[in-house]
Amino acid sequence: MNRLDDSNTLILKDRRPPSIGMNGASETEDQQRLRFQVELEFVQCLANPNYLNFLAQRGYFKDSAFINYLKYLVYWKEPEYAKYLKYPMCLYFLDLLQYEHFRREVVNSQCTKFIDDQQILLWQHYTRRRTRLLQSVTEQTQHVSNPQNNGLAPPKLS
Repeated sequence: MNRLDDSNTLILKDRRPPSIGMNGASETEDQQRLRFQVELEFVQCLANPNYLNFLAQRGYFKDSAFINYLKYLVYWKEPEYAKYLKYPMCLYFLDLLQYEHFRREVVNSQCTKFIDDQQILLWQHYTRRRTRLLQSVTEQTQHVSNPQNNGLAPPKLS
């Protein structure tokens, strides 16, 4: 089952801001689903520091309408929406984008490069740590499943 298949139930919830179309009329269910998917994709793009730099260099972060849109997107932090995100780091950047100082700094390519490097280091650390944790759990499970040896060499059979 696709994770977006159960988005129909989310669309009908009132936790998200009201779904009024551009012409002032209520959105149809198909329009709501499309908006959900477009906003999901956009929010996940915010996990990419280079994309943030791209937006900043083109002046999007100086546009008050765009800033209001970023404020509107904060609803993605709610668990019933966040579960659809593949890149949860985007929520961290969405939070940072609420601050004018961060929006000003991300236009700097060196700042963006630093953020990108830190993000990669975090992923590497997380991956190594998770691998070690899985290995230790596997070793413990193997040791528990074979308790008669108690860590000793297996008995020789004649």
